[in-house]
Order: sequence, then structure tokens, then C-alpha cells
Amino acid sequence: MQPSQGERSLSELVATMTEDVSTLMRKEVELAKEELRVEARRAGKAGAGFAGAGVSGLYAGIALVMAIGFALDELLPTWLGFLLIALVLGAVAAVFAQRGQRELQELNPAPEQTIETMKENAQWLSEQRN
Repeated sequence: MQPSQGERSLSELVATMTEDVSTLMRKEVELAKEELRVEARRAGKAGAGFAGAGVSGLYAGIALVMAIGFALDELLPTWLGFLLIALVLGAVAAVFAQRGQRELQELNPAPEQTIETMKENAQWLSEQRN
């Protein structure tokens, strides 16, 4: 005959609690993985949309540069008009690159909040076992 809940020893209760916490943590990790998979699929679809927009925008930009270049051809020699456009586009690219570099330097890839939460969980478990 199995002892009732009130008759279980402390070591059995601790073992059950440890097993339950372990199961809970595994289930939480599984849930997080599934959520990440779903979000990754959604992000992939969004990325494909942005890729299409980027390619179309690139072609539109090329057409605009050509139109401006040929419009400048009325005022300047063709090569000089296109050289001016190239210099302006180069300056714009340099500004974007500088901004990107500044943002990249400010990145912190470590998930600080998750690390802190996991430390708290480990401390709580340690306290429960003692």
C-alpha cells in the first residue's frame, strides 16, 4: 500500500518537487522553442517581403539616377553629370555606413534579462533544496 500524501518523507517530497521543477523547466524550454520557430517563420515571410521591396527599390533608384544623369547632360558633359551623381551617392553611402557602425558598436548581444532571471531561478532552487 502506498503512503498517502501526508505520510511521505521529506526526501520523497524534495525529490518530487525537484522532478516537478525539472519537468516544468523542460516544458518552458519546449514552449520557448516552439514560439521561436513560429516567430522565425513569420520573420522569414516578412524578410521576403522586404527583399522584394528592396530589389524593386533598387531598380527604381537606378532608373532615377539614369534620369537625373541624362537631365544633367543638358547642362554639363554626360561624364561630369554622372560623376556628380556618383559623388553624391558615395557621400550618402558614407553617412549610412557611419550610422550603422555607431549602432553596431552600441549593440549588446548578451540577453542580460534572461541571464539575470536564470541566476534568480538557480538561486531559488538552491534555497529550496537546502
